[in-house]
Amino acid sequence: MAVTVKSIELWRTEVENTPGTLASVLAPLAEAGVDLQLCMGYRYPGNEAKAAIEVFPIKGKKAVAAAASAGLKVAAIPTLLIEGDNRPGLGRAIAQALAAAGVNLDFFVAQSLGRRFSAAAGFKSPEGLKQASPLVKKAAGVRKKR
Repeated sequence: MAVTVKSIELWRTEVENTPGTLASVLAPLAEAGVDLQLCMGYRYPGNEAKAAIEVFPIKGKKAVAAAASAGLKVAAIPTLLIEGDNRPGLGRAIAQALAAAGVNLDFFVAQSLGRRFSAAAGFKSPEGLKQASPLVKKAAGVRKKR
């Protein structure tokens, strides 16, 4: 099974939770031709007036300028991107490996599309990400290159 695990840099903005805000934040990125792989928009639990928008990737001068104009900044959330072949129970295997090692997640967003699996896992600290990376690789069945 081919699965990759890599550290990524999310870009984030905190916004008012109103209709059209997500579209407004994404507009400069779309106009600049930025091809997003990940976009999360959600309101804060307990505060329906505030929301956060997070995207990945932002690379190159044009994308960085567009992101900045939308109010996006590099987030201080250590994040892993996990991608590869899907199989039943893969998300649980990853969650169980982290739980068994006492690693807490800030967030975990996963989806499968046909035979492909993609997830983003966020951690409280760079140390949490560093501890989680080999656990996720093992749980996902990543083989070391020889």
